[in-house]
Amino acid sequence: MAALLIIVFAILFPMTHMASGWLFKFAEITPHIGLIYLPAFLRLANVLILGPRNGTLATLIGGALLMRIFNENSLVGLLNIVCSASGPLVALSIFKAYTHRNFELTSLKDLGALTVMYAIANALLHHLMWSVLDSSQLAEPIQVFGMILGDIFGALIGAYAMKGVVTKYRQHQIATDQMDWPAPSVLYRLTQHRVI
Repeated sequence: MAALLIIVFAILFPMTHMASGWLFKFAEITPHIGLIYLPAFLRLANVLILGPRNGTLATLIGGALLMRIFNENSLVGLLNIVCSASGPLVALSIFKAYTHRNFELTSLKDLGALTVMYAIANALLHHLMWSVLDSSQLAEPIQVFGMILGDIFGALIGAYAMKGVVTKYRQHQIATDQMDWPAPSVLYRLTQHRVI
């Protein structure tokens, strides 16, 4: 089941990337940065739902699929994937170190805090790598803030939608006192107070 979920989440990543680029083309700053970037949510969701190891693997595979779709075969492209997969792990580590507790998926406060930590970590990792290996990616010094905002908006849209689904599922679970959804192990993990 874990392998299937990794594949499903990996396939969702390039699909969401392309949909986000199409839907929010008006908010694009550069080809790699937009003011609304929905895959930012998937990077976090992969780690929160599948766990750090499997979620990171899903993001790495999804990034590799995206490279394949766009026919990008470069070291910078590969390192973009590594930065993308590392952002959620860095954010979770900072969250745990700062709060001295696990992340609570149903807490809007935790979702907001983790989203901001993730967006900052992701943008800094990418910009640090670009400044060392490919300065052509650095169109303007202020673009790092655009990337942070894009990741925040994209991740918050997805995170609050996921929180709504989890809350509805929990209400349904309480009302029916059974788990009758198609992927009970994933939804069960989502409904637990302390996910990671």
